[in-house]
Amino acid sequence: MGETNKNLWAPWRLEYVKSLSGESSDGCFLCRYAETPEKDRDNLVIWRTDRCFALFNRFPYANGHLLIAPLAHRPELHDLDEPTLHELICLTRDAQRLVRAATGCHGSNVGMNFGKCAGAGLPGHLHMHVVPRWEGDINFMSVLSDTRVIPQSFEALREAMAEAIGQLGLPPLRG
Repeated sequence: MGETNKNLWAPWRLEYVKSLSGESSDGCFLCRYAETPEKDRDNLVIWRTDRCFALFNRFPYANGHLLIAPLAHRPELHDLDEPTLHELICLTRDAQRLVRAATGCHGSNVGMNFGKCAGAGLPGHLHMHVVPRWEGDINFMSVLSDTRVIPQSFEALREAMAEAIGQLGLPPLRG
């Protein structure tokens, strides 16, 4: 290491590294969040339906990265009944519209990972990712230092979403 070597400190990242299994001694975080609607704001939950819920990803790939999950702990799509599967897709559709309106993103990735080998950080509780994308958003931070720059707080994004909801005719945010 030469004298020109620099360190980029990201102490918040340790929480993410420790959470990689998704399941802790407290069990599945999505199940804990599903069972505690009174803590929705603290748990970053923005919407609930009868069978599913949407929340901010606490460790986002990009500003506005959301997770959409069934309330029930199910590992695979074929484990969902038709009404839950329908709600999951409809909530994902609405979340994608909301993220675009609130962030001004140019596009988005929507996807799911099944099994650890496929990248699922929480293989026991299926969930959709809605990740906003902008032209040219791949930058040197991710390539060189495995670090993402998130330019907006959850609270500021929540405010932008609350404004966008009125224009889109979507249900109000929780909390």
